[in-house]
Amino acid sequence: MNIVGITSCTVGIAHTYMARERLIAAGKKLDINVKIEAQGSAGVEYQLTDEEIQNADAVLIASDVVVAGKDRFKGKPLIEVPVSMGIKSPENLLTQIKTKLGK
Repeated sequence: MNIVGITSCTVGIAHTYMARERLIAAGKKLDINVKIEAQGSAGVEYQLTDEEIQNADAVLIASDVVVAGKDRFKGKPLIEVPVSMGIKSPENLLTQIKTKLGK
């Protein structure tokens, strides 16, 4: 299973990157390929490629602010949650997505 997404927080520093790292680590633990773009104070980092988006089963937006570029995900299942969910319960979040998609 492949999940791509974006993390972003109101300040664009700590929570953006904490959520990204925890989601990626949870994906490894659960055998889910997770690629996350960070939209923080330094701009866009780890930008998702068209191929990664095309191969994704779902898109996860963990953010407390409006993120740029959501139109890239047209036609993909889109899950939007507060950035804190990506930090506090990344495994649970990924498991719920996997269950919803029947994967």
